Amino acid sequence: MAQAGKGKLNYRCPSCFMRDLDIDMFFDRDKGEYYCLRCQYSGTEADVLEKNEMIRFRYRAMHTRYEKFDFD
Repeated sequence: MAQAGKGKLNYRCPSCFMRDLDIDMFFDRDKGEYYCLRCQYSGTEADVLEKNEMIRFRYRAMHTRYEKFDFD
């Protein structure tokens, strides 16, 4: 296995992040892709960014305070 190194930015693993685990990915310069040490996920920078955007829908209203509920 190639020497692991952090990329220019710390990306979260999309597979682990879906399970509420905050795991940073490592960058393999030989293959030009990011990979996770905890699970089997690996992908290009564009793939990682696309999947992380899909996950953000869970937290889109995290800072919104709901005071009125229309259950009636």
